[in-house]
Amino acid sequence: MSRLSFTLNDSNKIPWLAFGTGTALYTKEAKKEVIQAISHGITHLDGAQVYGNEASIGDAIAESGVPRSSLFVTTKLWDVPAGKTVRDTLVESLRKLKVDYVDLFLIHNPQLHPDLKSVWKQLEELKKEGLSKSIGVSNFRIKDLEVILPGAEILPSVNQIEYHPYVFKASKPLIDFLKKHTIVPTSYGGLTPVNRFKGGPLDPVLEKIAKRLGETRGKPVTSGQVLQVWLRQQGVPAITTTSKAERLLEYLDVETIPDLTSEEVKEIEETGSEMKWIDEDP
Repeated sequence: MSRLSFTLNDSNKIPWLAFGTGTALYTKEAKKEVIQAISHGITHLDGAQVYGNEASIGDAIAESGVPRSSLFVTTKLWDVPAGKTVRDTLVESLRKLKVDYVDLFLIHNPQLHPDLKSVWKQLEELKKEGLSKSIGVSNFRIKDLEVILPGAEILPSVNQIEYHPYVFKASKPLIDFLKKHTIVPTSYGGLTPVNRFKGGPLDPVLEKIAKRLGETRGKPVTSGQVLQVWLRQQGVPAITTTSKAERLLEYLDVETIPDLTSEEVKEIEETGSEMKWIDEDP
């Protein structure tokens, strides 16, 4: 069971490991996979309105037998239809999820909302009302955060972004900005170097570190687990997904793996920065 959590700036706790229902499950029935994740001890479920499968997450929660209070449920605001409010969209999400509240409600994409400051004020009201325990953002750049932070009554608790060593260099100004404002970065795509860019410059580095960690603890460690330890060590929650039970066990096992050395962290970040990535001004 996943036991590691981090404390957010509103004093709520967020489990380190999350099961995501986007990517491979985007617009697809996700009940089977979510039930499997919950049954293996993953309590943090990361959904979104645009994923089109909130109802199947709700079915999984209802059928899991796990108390609502033991789960951490995230969903994300997409657009706000004409004649509707942000609250209306969350109430609809809650109906689909079959819950009375979510633990985290995020603005999914800043570019969908011309008046970000107004949208953020509406999220603040939803937190006060108790419909979401914590509120935050996703895919926000520094310039987007600079729109909502002045005058904000409640700071975003998280900013969910693509984050892995191949975007480390491009992301560093944003990560530093988040830390300055006590906003926790959460990572999607954290396994990109091993899942989507096999053969990249990080491969031998990750394999070498995995070998050292495996020898240290007397149990094999994978390159993907090294990447997740890198995230864990920074206090960055990791969102990932799989349909395979053995992969879930691999993710959960990360909590038992020793820390990387400072030299290993440096080598991962410097080697990751060698990869040419499409940089966007954070």
